[in-house]
Amino acid sequence: MALDVTVRVEPPWQTDVAALIDELDAYQRTLYPPESLHALDCAALSADDVVFAVARDALNTAVGCAALRVGDGYAEIKRMFVRAGVRRGGIGTALLGFLEAEAAERGFDRMLLETGVHQPQAIALYSSHGYVCCGRFADYPDDPLSVFMQKHLNG
Repeated sequence: MALDVTVRVEPPWQTDVAALIDELDAYQRTLYPPESLHALDCAALSADDVVFAVARDALNTAVGCAALRVGDGYAEIKRMFVRAGVRRGGIGTALLGFLEAEAAERGFDRMLLETGVHQPQAIALYSSHGYVCCGRFADYPDDPLSVFMQKHLNG
């Protein structure tokens, strides 16, 4: 069942959004050792090369977030998260579509991301939207717990 959400650019340091990011961090710490976590903190999420998006439900509650970091010739998805109680309601798809539109508007035609092997739902979401596995990129270390994916927006 799809939930009614609004996705917009917002600052990550808001109290309710910071709590959402804390939930994401706590969740990821249950899945991966510290050396396999490649997260951006609130300061990095506020940088000029990052677009941070928040999904809010009809009651204006922050239920999901994601970031778009622009790099050299590509845009990277970071910090994608949807609260456990509202997963499978289309929020991930809404966030993904928002980030892809932002990247295309900025002239990027390639999206990249890093996720983890212990997140099959995330991998399935990305795959269902045309993302395919690729080699590591940027300054990510060679980590057997990482999964790298990409999508070309124009074909």
